[in-house]
Amino acid sequence: MNPIKRILGHLYFFYGMLLFLITMVIILIPVGIALLFSEPKRARIIHPTYKIWMSIFLPLVGCRVKRKGKEYFEPGQNYVVVVNHNSLVDIPVSMPWVPGPNKTLAKIEMARIPLFGIIYRAGSILVDRKKERSRSESLTQMQDTLKMGLHLTLYPEGTRNKTDKPLQPFYEGAFMNAIAAQKPVMPGLIFGTGEILPHNIKFWAWPHTIRFDFLPPIKTEGMELKDKKQLKEQVFRLMEQYYINNR
Repeated sequence: MNPIKRILGHLYFFYGMLLFLITMVIILIPVGIALLFSEPKRARIIHPTYKIWMSIFLPLVGCRVKRKGKEYFEPGQNYVVVVNHNSLVDIPVSMPWVPGPNKTLAKIEMARIPLFGIIYRAGSILVDRKKERSRSESLTQMQDTLKMGLHLTLYPEGTRNKTDKPLQPFYEGAFMNAIAAQKPVMPGLIFGTGEILPHNIKFWAWPHTIRFDFLPPIKTEGMELKDKKQLKEQVFRLMEQYYINNR
């Protein structure tokens, strides 16, 4: 990387962070109101609020979001949406741009950050992965989310992909939840976020168009929990091949 781009990238990073903090303080007002309500009404307030926020913030930092395949979301049907994970930017992209109110599974540590933790907590099912009880409670909450008619948005890789492979191996949790609730799995692939905020350069970012592509859903009706590995491998192959062919 040439020195000029490196310097500009650092300046862009701090500009983006400042703008994020300013807009975040404003968005705390409707988020605080949403927290007065229980689910699923809370999610139905939070989702359009976050989408408006990101529809303003991302263009201001030069990052457009282009979606493809949203017609696969049928009215009245909710899904377990599984999304690849390359960057921290995936988080403010995936939840607002999944068509319809949804909740995601999130690490409890991030919820402890002042102010940001309120926003993070409002749209998430929090889990402390070090505690078995918390993991068990999160499974119950994920099933409750699906029973309420909300989408459940999950990152089956478990953490950011810092390898040179299209995807990291998937965990089975998303597919177990889909089968238990007999809900379809909706694969989603995000492109471009790794270029905006790469994991190997600290305090550096660069504007880039973001693509969020959805693939046809996979039905789980009639599947049993013993089929979760087969379902996981099927979705992994579909997403991996799509990523290779379309990046």
